[in-house]
Amino acid sequence: MEELLLRLVPDLASQWQGATEDEIEQIERIAARPLPRFYRWFLMRMGHSMGPIAYPSLDFSAQKVLSCYAEVLFVPHSRFLMIGHETEEMMPLHVLYDFEHPARDDARVTKRHAMGGAIHDQFETFREMIAWGEFWMSRVNKFPQRCMGSLVNRGGDVVSLLDPVVKSLGFKTPILTGPCCTLYEGAHAAMVTNTTPGDDTEFHI
Repeated sequence: MEELLLRLVPDLASQWQGATEDEIEQIERIAARPLPRFYRWFLMRMGHSMGPIAYPSLDFSAQKVLSCYAEVLFVPHSRFLMIGHETEEMMPLHVLYDFEHPARDDARVTKRHAMGGAIHDQFETFREMIAWGEFWMSRVNKFPQRCMGSLVNRGGDVVSLLDPVVKSLGFKTPILTGPCCTLYEGAHAAMVTNTTPGDDTEFHI
């Protein structure tokens, strides 16, 4: 993951800023469980600033996470941990870990209002959310021609059929992903797909 981000954004290492060990330990106490391995890496590298890959309206900093809990905007929960504060006032759906769905040294990320209500699942892992977004911005979105569509494998899952075909054309996968998200990189093209975790994996966009 680190190799991918530093390749996509060559000056990233000079601009990201990690959280302190004390801040990480405070967040772990709020979670009341060991933090996912990827999230600990994220905090160590980007817990103060994500540099040029920061989201326009989402604050993933350790300081914001701690202040939200200190101000009781969120209260500690055995299942959820708020990791990204949405600053958009019109629809403030914040990013939370859902520890009920661990995956690959990480866990599912969902969006939810601070007051509760419906949850909106996003990615199987926070790692895939960050990688998918930056790969889209830095690779797919930079090509002069782009196309979008839907992929369907009725009664099965899309990735099981898509993966061997795309790789036979010379594309490689820069990071390991699960059945709900793909990243493919070729010499002159790139491709991403995803579907909502918990939904049927026979549909990808």
